[in-house]
Formats: sequence, C-alpha cells, structure tokens
Amino acid sequence: MNALPVQRAIISVSDKLGLADFARGLSDCGVEIYSTGGTRRHLESDGMQIVDISDYTGFPEMMHGRLKTLHPKVFGGILCRRDHDEDLQALQQHGIVPFELIVVNLYPFEATVSRPGVTLADAIEQIDIGGPSLVRAAAKNHAFVAIVTNREQYSAVLQEIADTGCISDSLRRQLAAEAFAHTAAYDRAIADYFAGAAADGIFPAMLNLSLRRKAELRYGENPHQSAAVYRTVGAGGPSVVTARQLNGKELSYNNLLDLDSALAIVRSFGQPAAAVLKHNNPCGAAVAETLAAATQRALDGDPLSAFGSVLGFNRTVDVATAEVLSTPGLFVEAVVAPDYEAAAVGVLTTKPKWKKNVRLMQVGRLDETRSSLQLRYLDGGMLVQESDVAPDPEADWKVVTQAQPPAALMDDLRFGWAICRHVKSNAIVLCRDQSLVGVGAGQMSRVDSVEIAISKAGGRAQGSVLASDAFFPFPDSIHRAAAAGVAALIQPGGSVRDEEVVAACNERGLPMIFTGRRHFKH
Repeated sequence: MNALPVQRAIISVSDKLGLADFARGLSDCGVEIYSTGGTRRHLESDGMQIVDISDYTGFPEMMHGRLKTLHPKVFGGILCRRDHDEDLQALQQHGIVPFELIVVNLYPFEATVSRPGVTLADAIEQIDIGGPSLVRAAAKNHAFVAIVTNREQYSAVLQEIADTGCISDSLRRQLAAEAFAHTAAYDRAIADYFAGAAADGIFPAMLNLSLRRKAELRYGENPHQSAAVYRTVGAGGPSVVTARQLNGKELSYNNLLDLDSALAIVRSFGQPAAAVLKHNNPCGAAVAETLAAATQRALDGDPLSAFGSVLGFNRTVDVATAEVLSTPGLFVEAVVAPDYEAAAVGVLTTKPKWKKNVRLMQVGRLDETRSSLQLRYLDGGMLVQESDVAPDPEADWKVVTQAQPPAALMDDLRFGWAICRHVKSNAIVLCRDQSLVGVGAGQMSRVDSVEIAISKAGGRAQGSVLASDAFFPFPDSIHRAAAAGVAALIQPGGSVRDEEVVAACNERGLPMIFTGRRHFKH
C-alpha cells in the first residue's frame, strides 16, 4: 500500500465537539472539505469554505435528512481502487472525484435509548444508514482511504497530514480496524435494544458488550498482573472512565476502583459531601454546609486509614477544601470531583509534599445518569443485575421498638443508611453528626463487623447511630452496641429472630428502625 496525498475529505458527524478545529487544520493543509446539512452549517458558521454534497451530486437531501450521502458520486469516490485502471476510468467517465479521508460518527442511538421515556419511533430515527455505509466503504478501501470515526483520532490524523501531506499505511489500517469495531458495536446496540423491546422484563435474551480500550495500566491489582481500562462505547454521564485527568501520575487499577466507589458515595447526597476510600471501602465520609467542613470531618473519621487514600467530592473543589487536603502529614493518592477552582489546583499541586503526584480527576457535573445494569464476570459467564442505586422510600420504614428515634438522630440514621450500602458486607457503620466514625466491613460474622466498627469509633461510639446492611441474626450485636453507647439502630429486618433482636433493644431502651430493604455488597 502507498500513502496518497490527502486532497479531499467528506465530513458528516453527529458529535461535533472539537470538529471545527480539526476541519480548520485540514483546510490549512489544503484539503478540500465536502459535507452535509448540519455539519456543513456548523463548519460554515466558523468561517470555512465547504462543498455541499448536494451541489456535488446534483441530488438534494430529502426525507428529513434520511437521504444525504447515498449516491454513486459519493461512494464511487470512496471505493475507487487507485491501482485499477477500470476504476479510474469510471471516475472520469461519470465525473466522480476521489476522496482520501472520510470523517463520520454515527447518530447517538445508545444515548437516545438510554433516556427515560424514549419511544420506539425516537429510537428508529436514530438508526443511522448513510453513516455506517460511509464508514464500511472507507474501511474496506483503507488501502487508499482513511476513515475517522472518533474525535480522539483527530490529532494523530491531522499531525500526519501536516507533516507529510499523507496518512500512513499503518495509521489507515489502525483506523479501519477501529471503524469496523465501531459499526459492529453500533449494530449490536440496535440489536440489543430491539431484543429488549421484544422481551419480557429488563434482561435481553442476548447481551452483547462493546468496549473501547482507553489505556493500558502499569499493572493490575498486583504488579505481576497486566491490566487495562476500557470505556463502554456510547456510555454517557460522569464517570471515572470518562474523566479528565488534570494532574498527577498514571492511574492504577486500584486507584480506578477506589475512585469509582468514592464517586458513587458522594453522588448519593444533596448536601456537600466528601468520602475517603481505602481498599474499596469508605474509612471516612461526611456531609456539611461547606465542602471544606465535610472534608475535614471525613478525614477525621479514621485519620490512620486516610493516609494514602482516595477522596471523592460532589461539589467543585475550592481553595478552602484544597487547604484541608494540604494538611501536613496527610498523603492523598487521588481525588475525583465534578470540577476544581483554578486556585485550588494551584494549592494541591504546589503546597503539599506530594505536589505533582496526586491524581486530580474532573468528571463534570454530577447528573442522575447511572448504569441501569450491573455486570460481574464469572469463569464461563456473567452475572447481571439491576444496579442498587434507587433511594429507599422512607415511607416504608418502621420503628419496631418501644422507644422512638429522637428527631435529632434522624439525619444521622439517614446518613448511616445511605453509607452502609457502599460498604462490603457484612457491613456495619457508626455515624455521628452526619459523619462516619466507625466501619466494620467484609467480615464473615456480623458481630465481628460490629466489634471492628466500635473499635474504630472509640469514644465517638457514645451517642452514635448504627446502620447494618442486612438483618441481625442474633441479639449479640445489639448487646455489644448498647454497651458501647450506641443511641439508635437502623437495619432491614427480616430475620427469624427479629423478635429477639427487638426485645434486646427494648431491654436497653434503644430505638430501632426496620427499612425492609437489604443492601448487600459482595
């Protein structure tokens, strides 16, 4: 294969982010740009000279844009083999110009069908026809044509054209491979949608996954394990996978796991919230009137464990919060937040000893977009379940003890219940003043988790509330919590020994709420 000078490009995209800069760079390199409808208007509004595909083909767009590029003068210019005389003669005979670059991304089908209340008609209109045809034609003829399907490819393509006027064989092959994966993923998404629409329930008969490698990591959970992070094709909403890294070293496998968990915790709260993660469990968390106050209280939850931790925030990190994080003696591995004040970034990257090492991840505004399904691989298959993200209706809560929870403790009970679903079961959390003061996680016995949480809390257990992700099988945990000074409890209920557990609370004058819903996290 031989690289040809890039003289003409067709650009027809749905996602226009970064497009104007890319197209202007092509134009500056002498590339003539052909385009359609909305893309053409977008580029012309930026002052560029664009050839309208309809003017070139002599055939207008019609059917509200359904028919734009499906024309022999377009596809002949893409599919022509430059080393076949008959193909070149056909171009000349029919007035067809050859194209060396095609830039296409497809209608946002997956983003559309993920929206609540989307109709079948809405989904059908997002099934692209001309786009995949352009992509496949260019990818098939990648010996002579480069196909760009992702804005992340813009810089590499533009750099080669600027340097040599051409696009290398190796890059065209790489782009073609990614293009075929792109259209395959697109068709799988459509097939999955229609399979789900035709099936009973939320689980389709066939589940296909489309993932694009974002980066190779230094190693996995341990240094002897190789690892990479992949992005779900078409996934939207804020996440650590799509986040922008503002500072710091390369992220590790474990960093990403902890950042994801930290983000899940803080986005559960409407108030300014901070979470401190260690080994995928919160060792501190708090809400407060300001993010700085929440951060300080979260770090105070378990200062020993907070060393080398990962932190998550649900508000823009301001200077006051950055100053808290810069406390002498505190070491932070990574931070995830919607955004950062410029001055806060300056503090975090210059003041503490860790300076340029801390990873600062910016995810953007935290909206309500969540993954509706949770997938976990097994050897030979996969488990799929609904994600445990829905809030528990407080109207279903029941006080099952003689003592009623004081109004002053209700916010702590709500906070504790929100936190315990993010702790590995058997999960026990102790909370006071809407901050986490003790955690018992991942123990085989629930009473062991109670003992660990009390030990972590120390004197702060006095007057705290206790939340448990599942029922107490025996009253022994109640006796231990009461001895430590716990003031109220919240748990799902549902044990065959619920009466004994309630009786133990009544003996101690402790109020207890049954929520009716368990939150195991294995």
